Amino acid sequence: MSALTRQAESPFRAIDWEPEVTQLLDEHHLVAWSAVARRRVHFTACMTHFLALQPDAEICPIYGKFVTDLDSFCHQVERSIPGVAIQRRIDGPDGLVALLRSRHTLRYRAASRYRYFVWSDADVLLKADHRLFGRIVDALAGVAAEAEFASDELLLVQRTVFVGGPMLDLYSQNQQGQFRAWHDDGLGEPFWRMVTGVEAPPHCGIRSTC
Repeated sequence: MSALTRQAESPFRAIDWEPEVTQLLDEHHLVAWSAVARRRVHFTACMTHFLALQPDAEICPIYGKFVTDLDSFCHQVERSIPGVAIQRRIDGPDGLVALLRSRHTLRYRAASRYRYFVWSDADVLLKADHRLFGRIVDALAGVAAEAEFASDELLLVQRTVFVGGPMLDLYSQNQQGQFRAWHDDGLGEPFWRMVTGVEAPPHCGIRSTC
């Protein structure tokens, strides 16, 4: 659950690579990186389209080119998840975590079973503020783990697909980064480990050569 794997060979040599990559999301969040911008764009478009075809799924795109701080991140999430306006903070009853926990059902439609965040150009925020990037990654993975392992409500599987350049791969190698470890708030055991019992956030890394 805790290891972030790095695959040197492309998983995209087959024509239909999307099902194989989507299967990774059963157990992991996904970190997809490439040094070539057009490959990142192609991967994001194909992955978003394929996930949108899955039954009972919500797709929440995050256009990372425009995410440079917490306000701009919240601005985009608010437009994907219906709910009340949130304050520009991570925690608290009206913060980002509260919105990520929320569920919205439409009349005559069953509740979604899957929620996929597809964060393109995720390395833009990583470059601008790596500490904030880590806190947001921590929140996304933490809420997902909480829903699976510490909630009695109807299960909503939440996964994030991070897409960006080589800097994402470098961050994934940081043992203290939030692709590999829960955020340490200095108060003892990390909050999400204590709440969920999950030792570390589950992320899987791949290199896109499509």
